Order: sequence, then C-alpha cells, then structure tokens
Amino acid sequence: MIKPVKSKNIIDLFKLNDKKTIIIGGAGDLGLAMVEALVEAGSEAVIIDLDERIFTICEDLNRQGHKVHAIRADVSDRNQIRSSFANAIELLGGKLDILINSAGIQRRHPSEVFPEKDWDDVIAINLEATFFYCQLAANVMIPNGGGKIINIASMMSFFGGITIPAYAASKGGVSQLTKALSNDWASKGITVNAIAPGYMDTQLNVALINDPVRNAEALNRIPMKRWGIGADLKGLTVFLSSQASDYISGTVIPVDGGYLAR
Repeated sequence: MIKPVKSKNIIDLFKLNDKKTIIIGGAGDLGLAMVEALVEAGSEAVIIDLDERIFTICEDLNRQGHKVHAIRADVSDRNQIRSSFANAIELLGGKLDILINSAGIQRRHPSEVFPEKDWDDVIAINLEATFFYCQLAANVMIPNGGGKIINIASMMSFFGGITIPAYAASKGGVSQLTKALSNDWASKGITVNAIAPGYMDTQLNVALINDPVRNAEALNRIPMKRWGIGADLKGLTVFLSSQASDYISGTVIPVDGGYLAR
C-alpha cells in the first residue's frame, strides 16, 4: 500500500530522483516528450521501441546528463515483449517505479472492408502490448511496495471516430483496462491511470491534418483553436509518475485543449 504523503515541500512531491522508468514507444512524438519529462525530473529510463531512432534519442539525452537506455523490440510479438522487459529490468538494476505505455499505431479503412491484418496489428500493439507490459511491471512492482503505471488512451476512448474501428476499439479497451487494473492493484501500491490526448500534431494524425475539411472540423471544436503537441503532456506525465498523485488511480485524464467540454 502507498503510504500517505508526508513531505512538507510541494516541489519535492514532483521530483523523480532515483526513480526507474520503462517507456514503451518512447521514439514516437508523444512518447519522446514523456521520456524528456521523466528524465528532466530526475528518473533513469529505458526506452523500448521498434524505431531505430531510440538509439539517437538515447545518445542525445545522455549527452545532456541524463541516464537513458534503449532497447529495440517489436511489441506486437509477445516473446519480444517478455525479452525486452527482462532486459530493461536488468539495465535498471532489478527495480521499476514507473511504466509508461505509449506505443501505438493507426490504420484507416472503411469498416466494411477493414483488413484482418490491420485489425490484428492495431489491437496487438495498442491494447494487447499495453496489458502484457502492465502485467510484467506489476509482478516487479508489487513485491517492492508499488509503483506508477500510465497508459495512453485517446479521444477515441470516448468517441467512435470515422474509418478507424480497430483504433477506437483498442483505445476504448485501454480506458477500461486502466480501470480494471487499478481495481486489482491500487490496494497493492500501484496506481494505474491513463492520459487521453486530444487532437495532437503527430505522425498518426498526418492524414487528418492534411485534410482541410477534417482539420477545420477539429479546430472548430477545440476551444484553444490549436492542435496539441507532445510538450502538452509533460506536466501531467510527471504528476502521475510522482508522489503528488499518490491518491489518484483508475482515471482517464484528457489533454485536449477543451475538446471534450464542447
């Protein structure tokens, strides 16, 4: 069980000095921003991603004085999920305080002709990998007194979207999975929360950004009148990873420029 906060210095509640983190999908636009936030707050981190950019990212962050490791893995492969996690734990000296699940892909087709392979790939990476990394993390965190898990949901955790049935199903699943795991693990010291980014300027949304009609529809509903960027997730990522959020679990928090309020 996580003990009540006793620190009297509010700034200390947000520090992640000596914390150990694994970030799945840390080479993506949003994942990289979260990596930067966590290491800037003091955490040591392992990035797991299929994109070879993780090695350059790792080198750059280490040059800045942070402690970051990179593991290349295909998280749609359950064997690679297990091996990458085991390697990450070894790099972190057997300790894990924070897990971030930010790996995700998108496939767009009309629902009536949505290909089986694209369905399988999206569900495997967006939902199944999230569960299996959470499960592996819990089996390290529980004996050590707890930890923090942050999953990445989406506006499609609340809406159905258009031509993205697999993505909507996966992100709806991430939202419900987050709540289910919180119910199982909060009493064992693990907080499980999700961040639901709104319309973000990332590679996943290039098709929408380049579509003048869909782009205008999105901006017209966003009260802030702009697409989000990775940096918009940094503060919430540190908060949910830190002692400051010890009594928060099972939540799905939108970062959407006010989109859901319209």
